[in-house]
Parts: sequence; structure tokens; C-alpha cells
Amino acid sequence: MQTVVIAIHLMIVSALIGAVLLQRSEGGGLGIGGGGGFMSSRGTANLLTRTTAVLAGGFFLTSLFLSWLATYDRKPSSIINTSPAPISAPGGAVPVAPPTGGGILDQLQKQDQAQPPAAPAPPRSQ
Repeated sequence: MQTVVIAIHLMIVSALIGAVLLQRSEGGGLGIGGGGGFMSSRGTANLLTRTTAVLAGGFFLTSLFLSWLATYDRKPSSIINTSPAPISAPGGAVPVAPPTGGGILDQLQKQDQAQPPAAPAPPRSQ
């Protein structure tokens, strides 16, 4: 049921986008545009204007129906009355302590401490 309504909704959306893009721009927001006022004879009886209004209504109704359908099977729940989940290691494994003193970084650190730093050499001219 929900898949059918989503398919109808997407068809309405694509038709609405097409109807809006096909309409003639009047440029009213920029103060430019052709003659004719707001309620001209072609403005109210235009097929694209009525088609846009019908598609917008269909878009609104299918959106409301889809939101109602999404919450139809949802059961009310509360997070206050629930007990916390038990804490366990991922995969049921027991955590292992990291190795002490046998890592590569420890070996490098011991090697650096054993050798004193060399004095900087003066630059040579060629």
C-alpha cells in the first residue's frame, strides 16, 4: 500500500515540477514583465495555473496520507520505564590488556636513550 502511494506521490511531484517550469515567468518580483495585471483574463483561466493548483493539492494530500501511514503501526513507548541494556564487550570477547614493554615503540625509545645525540655539524662550502 505504501509503495503504491509513494509511486503516485512521485508521479505527482514530477508533473508538478514540469507544470511549474512550463509556466511563463512574469518577473513580478523584479518589477519587470509584460502587460496585464494580477487578475487579467488569461491569468485566472490558464490551463497550467489550474493544473498546478490541482497537482499541488494532490501533493499535499499524498504527503499527509504518507505521514499518517508511517505512524499507523507505531506503538507508544517510553524511555523512562525501560531498564538499561547490559554492557558487554563486542562479540562476547574478553578484553585483553595491552602488552607492557614489548612493543616496537618501547624498543625504539630505549634505543634512542642509549645513544647520546650527536653534535650538529657545521655547514660545508663547496
